[in-house]
Amino acid sequence: MVIPFMTIYCIRQLHFTIDQAGYIMGLFGLGSICGAFVGGKFTDRFGFYDLQIAALLSGGILFIILGYQHTFITLGAGAFILSFCNESFRPANSSAIAYYSSAENKTRSYSLNRLAVNLGWAVGGGLGGFLASYNYQSLFWVDGCTNIIAAIMLLRLIPRANIIKPVKIQVKTKASLSAYHDKVYLLFIGFVILYATCFFQLFTMQPVFYKTQWLFNEKLIGFLMSLNGVLIVIIEMVLIHNLEGRRHPLSYISAGVILVGFGFALLNVMPPNLLSGLLVVVFITVGEMLSMPFMNSFWITRTTNQNRGEYAGLYTMAWSTAQVLAPTIGSQIILYGGFNTLWWILGAVCLLASAGFVILYRVSCRHVAN
Repeated sequence: MVIPFMTIYCIRQLHFTIDQAGYIMGLFGLGSICGAFVGGKFTDRFGFYDLQIAALLSGGILFIILGYQHTFITLGAGAFILSFCNESFRPANSSAIAYYSSAENKTRSYSLNRLAVNLGWAVGGGLGGFLASYNYQSLFWVDGCTNIIAAIMLLRLIPRANIIKPVKIQVKTKASLSAYHDKVYLLFIGFVILYATCFFQLFTMQPVFYKTQWLFNEKLIGFLMSLNGVLIVIIEMVLIHNLEGRRHPLSYISAGVILVGFGFALLNVMPPNLLSGLLVVVFITVGEMLSMPFMNSFWITRTTNQNRGEYAGLYTMAWSTAQVLAPTIGSQIILYGGFNTLWWILGAVCLLASAGFVILYRVSCRHVAN
């Protein structure tokens, strides 16, 4: 609820400049990188259960505290600490999903998790737009309280996982391979960062574009943001059920990335009205549904119980890195070249990332054949 309106909040309520707002979001992303790295390490060392609870509780408290920080320095520091705690949840959560699912339904399991996230996003985006039009402070309280409630529900409803800590393997086998030594995976992570840096403009600079260039109000912006989640809830599970196992995950990823880039490019050619906003959301959302679930299925197939936290941590770090790059680079491009330049660049970068995933697909097929 807070993140989609954070940039607007900084500019409209706290009267920061657009580049200062970009730096705040960049600090949020920097904290996410650190949190993802530590979260991945702690998941492999201590298990995913306790880490999820600690991340949710600390994140909830820090969201509430963040709402009372009104200077550039305190808000930036608060955003960094909050995102550090919050993002440590993701590697643990990814490992939990792998633990509770089977080899046959892992892609659907991650897609189901995304459905839950996006259902929350749909409600949070719509409600967030409504609350922001009256009182931005309430966004932080609601976001914080939902984190705390999630931690309590996890404790009450999900039994503690009994995972036997693996014995260290001395011989370097595939089972003990570090994510940082997997060259194909590292290339994959690089292309994910390119794609995610573009995708995060949906939540950072695109709301500002709607507000300042297309003159949409917060309620309409919230509706468009929540529509992304609604479409995912309605369509994604059916789509993944029909596509899973038919083609290599990288082929779906490549197609999805292209659609996201095309959606951003449409902002330069469509007239400023609701229909245009809806069309952009549809293209970006369909691209997201094709790419993100299969990104999860690609990396999870390269892991074992011994290194899954490290792989999950590196994958989360890729998205966290993009959280730093997206607002920082996006705000600078807007400052010196305007929004039109930003949307064309995003389309070009998505095209480049899509080509990269195609190359990885061919390399993976070659390795399988050998």
